[in-house]
Amino acid sequence: MCSSDLATGLHVSIDDFGAGQTSLGYLATLPISELKIDKAFVLNMVADDRNAAIVRSVVELGHSLGFTVTAEGVETLESLERLTQYGCDTVQGYLLCRPTAPADLSGPMSRADEILAANAAHVLSPSRAR
Repeated sequence: MCSSDLATGLHVSIDDFGAGQTSLGYLATLPISELKIDKAFVLNMVADDRNAAIVRSVVELGHSLGFTVTAEGVETLESLERLTQYGCDTVQGYLLCRPTAPADLSGPMSRADEILAANAAHVLSPSRAR
């Protein structure tokens, strides 16, 4: 990848951040634009204060470096609310939509829109203008 790729709108994400081979060193050396927090931390953050602290810290770290932050593995409204409190930019997970064939997406997407709209007061924080 080179600077011309970035100039054409190519965005690079570090997927599953915090698991496997991901390293803090990548944040300073790779031309990334997004961190995707590994679902292992997100799934356990409501019940485990240590996982919650990791998720909150990764959101803050990502934002301080100018990255968009996505949380993987959002399965409960409580997780969605907590991630919103932390200022997480984007969420993905079974709460919004399970893996679905493209031809069958209209139903799950409508359900995801309903969930987000019903929780708009929590999801759309005026303090986050990204």
